[in-house]
Amino acid sequence: MTRKIAAAIALCALAVVVSARVSAQSAGGRAPAATPTFSKDVAPILYKNCTNCHRPGEVAPMSLLTFKDARPWVKSISTRISAGTMPPWHADPAHGEFLNDRRLSDRDKATILAWANGGAPEGNPSDLPAAPTYVTEWLMGQPDAIFSMPEDYPIPATGEIPYEYFEIPTNLTEDKWVQSLEVRAGDPAVLHHVIVYARTPAMEAAMKTAAAAMLTGARPNGAQDRPRPTPPFSLPEEMTKIPAGQTGGRPLPPDQRKPLGPNDRPAPRAMGPMLGGFAPGQFVRTYQDGTAIKLAAGTTLIFQMHYTATGKATKDRTRIAVKYAPRAPQTEVRLASFINGSLHIPAGDPNYRVDSELTINQPMTLWSLLPHTHVRGKRWEYTVTYPDGRSDIVLSVPHYDFNWQTDYIFKQPLKLPAGSKLHATAWYDNSPANKSNPDPKKDVWWGDQTWEEMMFTSMIFSLDGAQTPPTAGQEK
Repeated sequence: MTRKIAAAIALCALAVVVSARVSAQSAGGRAPAATPTFSKDVAPILYKNCTNCHRPGEVAPMSLLTFKDARPWVKSISTRISAGTMPPWHADPAHGEFLNDRRLSDRDKATILAWANGGAPEGNPSDLPAAPTYVTEWLMGQPDAIFSMPEDYPIPATGEIPYEYFEIPTNLTEDKWVQSLEVRAGDPAVLHHVIVYARTPAMEAAMKTAAAAMLTGARPNGAQDRPRPTPPFSLPEEMTKIPAGQTGGRPLPPDQRKPLGPNDRPAPRAMGPMLGGFAPGQFVRTYQDGTAIKLAAGTTLIFQMHYTATGKATKDRTRIAVKYAPRAPQTEVRLASFINGSLHIPAGDPNYRVDSELTINQPMTLWSLLPHTHVRGKRWEYTVTYPDGRSDIVLSVPHYDFNWQTDYIFKQPLKLPAGSKLHATAWYDNSPANKSNPDPKKDVWWGDQTWEEMMFTSMIFSLDGAQTPPTAGQEK
């Protein structure tokens, strides 16, 4: 992540303070007759919506815990309201409702704007409510467990850094159900993303069995007699083809491979399913009551780390914190992704379209969608076509922002019967008008690095009718 992008993330964090999409008049909120004051009117809004990030040591560029902290930023707040560039919520309200909608109410926006335009008075300090207290560095509160990279990994000042992988044993002696998780970077300035995979002992055993079978030429016992189970969903084969040399693609011939540095941490042979992750704009992910993701006893976590040099050498030791559900959930949720790895965006094209489509093979519930492109991505749209021919836009992101990537959690989870199709469309701006474009003169293909591109969607789902597996050590 460049310094410019890191700064943009910090500026996006300001948006939990105010909405910059509308003015106080057009928002439909009527400004109070008397000028609002910080102590009585504004501080309660900030405390409720903003100070989890706008406090010392957090990602935002300023603290908003006190009048003294907030007062120097009044002009910036007012400017962003008038410019219509905030808040950091990019879903079109015409399509769907979401549990994690970050927008302030019209009334709160009108109050803050009237305060800023009225001279931003402090008011009577005795009107100030008690400031929120943060007893831990974790936004989720005190976690039940923290899993950390085993080392301070050195990040060079310059150069291309391939994905690095770190294995972290959980040392769990019994199965657990994860209710919330949060990733915190050691140095957020260099971190593009983290994906955390969970490799179980059963997967490790299967990998060893398969390796032994390859050496002997024998097939595992009964393998030739067992039919392959139907996957929950399927993707056209041509969309899964990632270019050679990129993560998930075929290896390049030895003479075309880039030399690896002394600090390379290669991918293990087995990864396991996704447990969670981080990208700019993501913080705590909490699963709804009655749902959780399983973390089996003996699991090893695999951190896939994407670093980007910023011109200054540094170190990173990323951690993931989890809170466990007190009992086995009614519904086990899972993470998956679907892509179009065959994308090819022509040089100079300001509005290039890329599609991907998932066919649902088993009845399932879709809990959330997280769209991901790199800096040329400008817009997303997701449509579900049901077996009876009905078609609905379930998520539209007309102004996608690489610096604030959101896992859009459906207020009413979507029931997708077998035979449904989930269609994703992303649009890209590879023209000179895109100020974030690394090079508008080049065609762009799928690639790991930020100056390349992706068409990637992470999704959280559950299989309808599936029985939650028994879990030792927790209440049923």
